[in-house]
Amino acid sequence: MKKVILGLSLVMFAGMTFTSCRETAKKAEETVETAAEEANDAAGDAVDAANDAVDAAGNAVDAAKDAANDAVDAAGDAVDAAKDAANNAVDAAKDVANDAEKAAKDVKDNAKNTMDKVTGNN
Repeated sequence: MKKVILGLSLVMFAGMTFTSCRETAKKAEETVETAAEEANDAAGDAVDAANDAVDAAGNAVDAAKDAANDAVDAAGDAVDAAKDAANNAVDAAKDVANDAEKAAKDVKDNAKNTMDKVTGNN
């Protein structure tokens, strides 16, 4: 009877051990699957973040390029404006010089006419 009880106890103990091992293996498998899914999700998020970073860098490069082009255009416009102002100043100086020359000639002619009138040389 002892051997029967001992044998039944051994069979029962062995059955519980196998059941416990199956449950542990099942839980481990579920844990591994969950970890794999989370790792896959994290990798996808990392790829999305990297793509966003690449897009942001591309946008920054485009903005810098546009700013540089705008600066070049503004510098060109400033040079053109300075050139136009210099040309206008030269033209104005020429006009003043021509007006002064004409005024001097008119003064000379008036002085000569006055001299001719005074001396009687008409």
